[in-house]
Amino acid sequence: MNRLTETKIILVVRATRLADLKAKFATKSQAKFYVSRLGGDFGDYEREDAAYQQSIAQTRRTLGELGRVQLVQRAFLPNFVFGEQDIVVALGQDGLVANTLKYLNGQPLVGVNPDPKRYDGQLLPFQVPQLDKVMREVLRGGRSKREVTMAEAKLNTGLSLCAVNDLFIGMKSHGSARYRIALGNTAENHSSSGVIVSTGLGSTGWFKSLMAGSMAVAVASGRAAATEPKDTSFPWESNHLFFTVREPFPSNTTAAALVFGQVTAQQPLVIESLMGENGVIFSDGIEQDFIEFNSGTKATISISKRKGKLVA
Repeated sequence: MNRLTETKIILVVRATRLADLKAKFATKSQAKFYVSRLGGDFGDYEREDAAYQQSIAQTRRTLGELGRVQLVQRAFLPNFVFGEQDIVVALGQDGLVANTLKYLNGQPLVGVNPDPKRYDGQLLPFQVPQLDKVMREVLRGGRSKREVTMAEAKLNTGLSLCAVNDLFIGMKSHGSARYRIALGNTAENHSSSGVIVSTGLGSTGWFKSLMAGSMAVAVASGRAAATEPKDTSFPWESNHLFFTVREPFPSNTTAAALVFGQVTAQQPLVIESLMGENGVIFSDGIEQDFIEFNSGTKATISISKRKGKLVA
């Protein structure tokens, strides 16, 4: 086969809801019985899976005519080693794009929507039929790339974790997280539901809901005047992050003043764990991909030197 390039193309895919159910219940018929018994529409699971498998097959054919293609499941991303010259294609929902991006180090990432009727896809600017044209332009260097600022938590243990959307620092369960938080010359002990640190890309997600909830509570309790909702998002390439503390509890030994602020390379956020066990830091909503954050562990959170590059 005469390929356009010898550059390796990595195609990242995910398991569908149907695949997850089959893995849990061993067979499709048992999965159908479970969903149907609870009143769910199993046909929707089948339609979603069929459309996704068709998109994977079509995408592999298109990419195979251009270069060497390697298929990678999302579950294997934490241990997969990307080559410096690889071009990466994520075929799935927005979460797959974000989850893939945090494991890259400057490689271009193409987000492809496998089912436009089902997914809006804010990070999925392309559809499968457009992929041949887009990839040829990427290989020629003719497509622009949008830079994405990532957050990074570095521990005094030597471990680190990057985030494309947000970092969560707190307890593995719903218990109160105990820690000491410091920003610049201000520091205090906290008992809270955890800390969220958001990037510009993540500012339309978890961060937005936290900001909206805080304002709604302040207005409903009479602590603030009702105003028009403000856009709390900020650009993907911003050279800062924002942190917010969830449900801080003031007491004789804990405070609740340092609950929101801007994080920069010059002024990082420093959090020291006061939790004997079950302290964690995870990123982008993937709770299974975490690092432990227990007593004596200190996390310095700032902007990562790595930048994401999304093909536009």
